[in-house]
Amino acid sequence: MKRAKGNVLTNSDLSRYRRQILYPSFGWQGQEKLKRSHVVVAGLGGLGTSASIYLACAGMGHITLVDCDRVELSNLNRQILYWDEDIGEEKPFSAARKLAKLNPSIKISPLLERITQGNVRGIIMRADVVIDGMDNFETRFILNSACVAERIPFIHGGVNGLIGEVTTIIPGETACFACIFPEAPKNKGVIPVFGMAPALIATLQVMEVVKLLTGFGNLLTNRMLYIDGEGMEFTIANLAKNPECRVCGGSES
Repeated sequence: MKRAKGNVLTNSDLSRYRRQILYPSFGWQGQEKLKRSHVVVAGLGGLGTSASIYLACAGMGHITLVDCDRVELSNLNRQILYWDEDIGEEKPFSAARKLAKLNPSIKISPLLERITQGNVRGIIMRADVVIDGMDNFETRFILNSACVAERIPFIHGGVNGLIGEVTTIIPGETACFACIFPEAPKNKGVIPVFGMAPALIATLQVMEVVKLLTGFGNLLTNRMLYIDGEGMEFTIANLAKNPECRVCGGSES
């Protein structure tokens, strides 16, 4: 196997990531790009914990983990970075400890913060991409507005029961989150969730991140992938910018 130019990839890297480096469209050049990249995982629930694991496994150079909650027993059916012994611990630090053991060669930055309009741009401004691991529309709207302002791609994912959705939002090129959801749906209280649903959506989010950062494959841009696990149906719906969107105004790059 050819050694990466400038020794950006170590011998350990070349061994750890060998199987994905073998992929023709990716190669060591793709692995270098991942090693230089910074991803913010916003929310460390069912989506965020699963996404974080696969980001770490893939060799993402820097992962920032953002959440404001502590681990609860009711999290454990789907939030797979937490164990029974972690109940009561602050989520970002519990998750970061596990990820550091999974892949000690990457940088993990735990951030115990509630994402608000006041702090969001400071949290994401140095990121290459943001993964949506949230469970509420209010924070998603805040993240979307900041990503549009900072021109940072935003990988949306959402789940309800065995149903999930994922799309890739690139400011200036695609419909933004506010184009897709002009208003938040009515709050129906605590939603049912099987752990398999966020795990599936999160792995698709990470697949989009890897392709986006390394420049191969087709992305879910201006397309929403819907998955119905009960009926095992996969559907893609086309999306379009809203020229009257309150956030992006349908603007071009």
